[in-house]
Amino acid sequence: MINTTETLEKLHLIDREDRHLERTSALLQWDAETYLPKDGVEERAEQMALLQGMAHERFTRDETGRLLADLGSDSQNPRGDEKLPALERDFLRVVRRKYDRAVKLPGDFVSNMARAEGLSQAAWAQARKDNNFAAFLPHLSAMVDFARKKSAYWGFGTAAVPSSLYDGLLDIFEPGLPAAEVQALFTPLRDRLSALIKKINASPQPDCVFLNQDFDIAAQTNFNNDVKTKLGFNANRGRLDISAHPFTTSLGADDIRITTRYFKDNLLSTIFSVIHESGHAFYEMGFPAELRGSSLADGASMAVHESQSRFWENVIGRSRPFWEFFLPLLKTYFPAELGKVSVENFYRAVNQVRPSLIRVDADEVSYSLHIILRFDLEQRLFSGALKPEDLPAAWNKGMKDYLGLEPPTDADGVLQDIHWSMGSFGYFPSYALGNLYGLQFRQKIMTDLPNLDDLILRGDFDPIHQWLRETIYRWGCRLEPSELLKTVTGEKLSAEPFLKYIEHKYDALYASSAL
Repeated sequence: MINTTETLEKLHLIDREDRHLERTSALLQWDAETYLPKDGVEERAEQMALLQGMAHERFTRDETGRLLADLGSDSQNPRGDEKLPALERDFLRVVRRKYDRAVKLPGDFVSNMARAEGLSQAAWAQARKDNNFAAFLPHLSAMVDFARKKSAYWGFGTAAVPSSLYDGLLDIFEPGLPAAEVQALFTPLRDRLSALIKKINASPQPDCVFLNQDFDIAAQTNFNNDVKTKLGFNANRGRLDISAHPFTTSLGADDIRITTRYFKDNLLSTIFSVIHESGHAFYEMGFPAELRGSSLADGASMAVHESQSRFWENVIGRSRPFWEFFLPLLKTYFPAELGKVSVENFYRAVNQVRPSLIRVDADEVSYSLHIILRFDLEQRLFSGALKPEDLPAAWNKGMKDYLGLEPPTDADGVLQDIHWSMGSFGYFPSYALGNLYGLQFRQKIMTDLPNLDDLILRGDFDPIHQWLRETIYRWGCRLEPSELLKTVTGEKLSAEPFLKYIEHKYDALYASSAL
């Protein structure tokens, strides 16, 4: 006779220990991207390989599979025995998915991939600094090879399962949404955003000359600390550091790290990266106590996670009420540079539509085109239509086709993002999909909090956090992303709410800029 309570306790213990090892690995990774001395890279890669190999070996032991089976969970019925509480059945679904994937990967493959990732990320950072794609190419090719093999181990891209290798990689970040369905969402985005950009380009442009100055880095740092604190970032549970590429990582339920980067001549870049990463941190800090320490304390998907960061960065951070509240504070740090700038002019400037070379600095209208370009390149890369060595030329052509820009260097082109150095192929679509989720969530929050703009104007963000905790964060990853969206909004994923928001906002902005 199976003792269900005891069996669940054993499985929860395995899961908790695996989470601890994952977060220990994340700590080493965070350090590698922030403070690790250059000469420590190779030994750190060995440490990552050892740790991830150990974690994989422990989690894929026969005991894990046996405990899942004893609780009625298998690949066809991952939620297990119907008599179990709903929370435990959701837990079984998440652990079963994780186990089914992990058990198909050989241990030496996991260790070798972790080692290669550590070396690849360091090589990317140096290659970007030196504008030297050739130096990064061997590492990029290795990452592509590991990703191909990983997807094949999972059964994608084979005669038995004729799905593409790329579908297997997309499924890591957005379960149940293959490339064909992503393409169906991205096609109207591409067409209507491109048309809107042409319309905007033919309109009078806002005066942004006041941004073409040097802004003291120390003052930027102090302002960003004020912003994240006023937005609700809990400094007792997280911290802000500097890295080559902004990111967020969870090292524990009460240890959420975010990073940014600073440029003297680009004030807005770091402000919006801090708001963006704070949005990720709010999600991680918002999971309820009943999920803490388990695999359920995670985002429903990377696109849902990105919906939170993009919501804070754009829907809130690029709104007029936001800058009515924050511009007076910003002026105290830059009185000479911004003292005479009106809220209206600053609002128009932060929403200026001017296609840029750098994705993370892109405006709301052109941003998704950066993502669609990367989505296209990744599909071609994993179908075999594009070789890693041909990426710079394909990238430059795509930038010209999508955004009308030609990168002068690879550092501002194919080398600008960290994701491929990490082997995170299939991640990029999450950003544009996050825009879609975020605007559908916005429709609901505007119904429940019709005074949203007044709250932002007063700098009262607590009701917004409460709504997000009660409506989205409370679920962790108990629900699949489509189920979460249906639960919150009653709808399926669509590009239409985002496109209507963008078209309405920017038609009004560029009509007013002509006055």
